[in-house]
This record gives sequence, structure tokens and C-alpha cells, in this order.
Amino acid sequence: MRKIVLDTNCLLVTLPSQSPYHNVWQSFIDEKLALCVSNEILYEYEEIIAKKTSPIFADLVINTLLNKKNVVRVAPTWRFDIIKTDPDDNKFVDCAVCGGAECIVSNDNHFNILKETYFPYTTLYTLQEFCDTI
Repeated sequence: MRKIVLDTNCLLVTLPSQSPYHNVWQSFIDEKLALCVSNEILYEYEEIIAKKTSPIFADLVINTLLNKKNVVRVAPTWRFDIIKTDPDDNKFVDCAVCGGAECIVSNDNHFNILKETYFPYTTLYTLQEFCDTI
């Protein structure tokens, strides 16, 4: 099973069933895909989903994440501090590296520094690129 880290905005757009990216969320629900998350990531997911949709929907998504066996809970043991332009995004890199994720899926340009970073190496896909692989 492929293990990935989804940035918050990518997760958000995979949730609606009419989204062209819904197959990512559906692959997770069908346990064909594992999501690596840290507590920091879960808190951000909940905050942003509640703001963009509703607190009730955010609770449903977080409870789904907390109860699926294909969620890999990661407690990063190292802070790599790779993304200088938006340090808050480093939580996704730390989770991916420490959790042994195959890749990070993000459309955020701040993550492009990963394409130039050799240690720790982390593959970066845009959401469309990732969808094309599943």
C-alpha cells in the first residue's frame, strides 16, 4: 500500500464526491492508500476544513482519519527545516521523512524546494500528477 502525505489544501479538494481529485480520498477510504499524519497535521486539517466547510464536517473527516487502519500516525523525531519561505509547511516534510512516506502531494509552490534537496530526499507530486498515478 502506498504511503503518502497530503497537504491540507489537497486533502480539502479531494473530499467532495464531484471533485476531479476525489479518487485520492476514495482510494484512502477503500484502503488502497495510506495517509501519514502527525498531530500538527491533524490540527491543521481540522482547522482549515472547519473554516472552509463546517465544524461538523471537519469532525467527520478527522474521526475518519483517526479510525481508519490505513492512517499512519507519525511523531516526527527530527525537524528538517527545509522550507524557509513558509516554515509552517515543514510539518508535512517532517512527517513524510519520519513516517517513510513515498511522497508529499501538494500544489503549494513552497514545496518546490524539495526538488532541489538531496537530504532528506522526498518526492513531490502535484495533486494532478498524483491522481495520474492511481
